[in-house]
Amino acid sequence: MKIPEVFDTIRPFEPEELPAAYGRLLADPGFQAVLAYLYPNVPVEAIGMKMRQCTTSLDFQKTFCYTFLEQLLAKVSKGCDMNVDAIDISKRYTFVSNHRDIVLDSAFLDKLLVDAGFATTCEIAIGDNLLTLPWVRDLVRVNKSFIVERGLPPRQMLMASKRLSDYMHFAVAEKNENVWIAQREGRAKDSDDRTTPAILKMMAMGGEGSAVQRLMQLHIVPLSISYEFDPCDFLKARELQQRRDNENFRKAPGEDVNSMRTGIMGYKGRIHYHCAPCIDPFLESVADMPKTELFDCVAAYIDREIHRNYRLYPSNLVALDLLEGGNAHADGYTDADKAFFLKYIEGQMAKIEMENPDTDFLREQLLKMYANPARNHFAV
Repeated sequence: MKIPEVFDTIRPFEPEELPAAYGRLLADPGFQAVLAYLYPNVPVEAIGMKMRQCTTSLDFQKTFCYTFLEQLLAKVSKGCDMNVDAIDISKRYTFVSNHRDIVLDSAFLDKLLVDAGFATTCEIAIGDNLLTLPWVRDLVRVNKSFIVERGLPPRQMLMASKRLSDYMHFAVAEKNENVWIAQREGRAKDSDDRTTPAILKMMAMGGEGSAVQRLMQLHIVPLSISYEFDPCDFLKARELQQRRDNENFRKAPGEDVNSMRTGIMGYKGRIHYHCAPCIDPFLESVADMPKTELFDCVAAYIDREIHRNYRLYPSNLVALDLLEGGNAHADGYTDADKAFFLKYIEGQMAKIEMENPDTDFLREQLLKMYANPARNHFAV
């Protein structure tokens, strides 16, 4: 397939580019250190030989990523499943989901798509702010990621958004790939998940026809991701206080990498993914809506679908009751569940390292992270 050159700097690698990418990765000390951690006592040469047998990115995912995720889930979770009853696994979709974990939200989706019987995984939208190391940029492009350019001047940003949208349309329509993109830039630190209309406006820059027709060409599926526990919750609480106390706050170099590591290796409990029906019929119903209202309306619809399909755990219900000062949801958890969650929160509080911690504020933020999915679910 001939891929337009305009996509060359943002698209995943094509099969003929993989050998050179493998070579760069295997020669990089940073990647070598990761391999030594993941595969102790296995020579780099042996791993390299196995990598070079992967002639497509899907081969690489099935050979390396799938096995890694299976082993990781056995260590850090009580299981991970996905409900795909509302979609047709023979078709291709753009999954728009809430965003909890920098790396694993899309990685688990890839594994779950394979488990569900999809013939392919998904191409993953990833911000270039996470790709400061050349080997990381290479690795994500081997792993079917395409790059979202950020921090550009307004004119360049407009051009980058158009190229990104054109590429997403090309991936779904021409490459016959699924696509994953978060409903907003960055993770919702308080788990109050809301779709940014700007994401939908970007998606409607590519394709043909009206805004509704362009969105329909992507076959959007709202995807709900529910983790019982978020290993990064204490880091998110700290950041919320830092942003409260300093309006000019900027994350220190390496903090995103620390969040990635913490998110990957930390305990997550039970994990559930839930696909809502494709929104194409809804889009048809709002085809005549003025453009000034359309994107807000579609964003609100996606939010309702995501909120409706959360799986609630005792952690969510205990947190909501603690914040509301009652026991309205006590039929959803036991005394033991509550005691466990309270102990968990205290353990996460103890991990927060910062100057002048506001313990009441930090504890409230931790509780909100678990209560907000329940609030939004019940609101729907």
